[in-house]
Amino acid sequence: MNCTRIYAVKKCWALSRIGWGNNFKYIYIVLQEFKEHIQNTFPHLRERKFLLACSGGLDSVVLTHLCHSAGLDFALAHCNFGLRGEASDGDEAFVKALAHDMDKEFYVIHFDTADYMGKKKVSLQMAARELRYDWFHGLMEQKGWKTLITAHHADDNLETFLINLSRGTGIDGLTGIPENTESISRPLLKNSREEITEYAKSQELKWREDSSNQETKYLRNQIRHKIVPLLKELHPTFLNNFLQTQHYLNGTSMIIDGHIRQLKAHLFVREQEVVKIPIAELSKLEPLEHYLFALFHDYGFVEWNDVQSLLTAMGGKEVRSKTHRLLKHREYLLLQELIEPTSVAYKVQESDKRLEVPMQLSFEVVDRMEETGSNILYVDKETLKYPLTIRKWRKGDYFYPFGMRGRKKVSKFFKDIKMDRISKEKQWLLCSEDLVVWIMEKRGDDRFKVTSKTKQILKIKIEE
Repeated sequence: MNCTRIYAVKKCWALSRIGWGNNFKYIYIVLQEFKEHIQNTFPHLRERKFLLACSGGLDSVVLTHLCHSAGLDFALAHCNFGLRGEASDGDEAFVKALAHDMDKEFYVIHFDTADYMGKKKVSLQMAARELRYDWFHGLMEQKGWKTLITAHHADDNLETFLINLSRGTGIDGLTGIPENTESISRPLLKNSREEITEYAKSQELKWREDSSNQETKYLRNQIRHKIVPLLKELHPTFLNNFLQTQHYLNGTSMIIDGHIRQLKAHLFVREQEVVKIPIAELSKLEPLEHYLFALFHDYGFVEWNDVQSLLTAMGGKEVRSKTHRLLKHREYLLLQELIEPTSVAYKVQESDKRLEVPMQLSFEVVDRMEETGSNILYVDKETLKYPLTIRKWRKGDYFYPFGMRGRKKVSKFFKDIKMDRISKEKQWLLCSEDLVVWIMEKRGDDRFKVTSKTKQILKIKIEE
């Protein structure tokens, strides 16, 4: 058996003394080591109930037995993808029986995987991944469980590393599968497939074999059955060396992440829903392309030439990812999460005293104008025609700016006050029929102002 962990040396030494035939002592050592690993790396698994993803295969069965033997509180979840007919149903029955034998809760779901692949236009592996993790997280939310554990191990990590390397990747693709994330833990990630197999045999465990794991038409299986065995044959300690290399890579990644966090704290200035980044300071970073990747890849950007070109583009140009957009505005890049455009309009009846959407508004008839501010407008109530409307601005809108003669297009007003496109899209107008009463928090319309002839003064206030 390969000792793929630093702390596994102790186990191998102990086994050499007691002999492989003594299964009881061997099982005891493995279980004690697992308990220590849980205590040191995954203490949250001792503190509360969690969900264990069990396919019925070797790895997840071993993980289930170890967790049960360690006295951990968990439920089993199984996905039936309906891809292998009776074999898939057999897997489900096996995991159900395992849960029954251990007196554990059992949850199962059936997927029409082929239909999902067709609708989403994704590969079988991607479809299965999206389906199962969406279900796992939904089940956890329903039950109030915080953690899912999976049976990923060291060989899985090596295969993922080689897949990412073959496709081209940055350091994130080389640091491997994380042991702990916000919602997923992987207690077997330091164990080799050989260790897991040896433990299952020593315990005389039964498990299900998935015939598709032997098919080399999939890239992962080609790497598993052809490339990894050759690498281990060329270098017997290859897996251990790989884990040590990943340890170093993770350390380097943590240093980089710390530097990028500091840089973002300096460059990224949040103003409500928009982040402003000064182009002059951004342009000084070298190597620029790599800094742009580190700063913006979490927002889904992949067209790095377009992002870099944005620094010298004309104002108003933008680049979009699936979730965000970067907009050039004067000497800044503006970063904003994509929001579905809305054509919703909100009605204000004459009897309304308060309004909660799209913002908190109050309406009050007052004797005189006192409190002032950009969030307050006083109007002659008799000039209004109800219901009033609160809506986004439209092309062609115009108004008569308070204190000025003549009318002005709202778009020209925005340009004059140097308003960026994102702010324009967020701007609300208060209207009486088609007439603009107030560009909210910006400028009121002169046609509705309070005069010496006003009989009723309406105070409209945007509450904090």
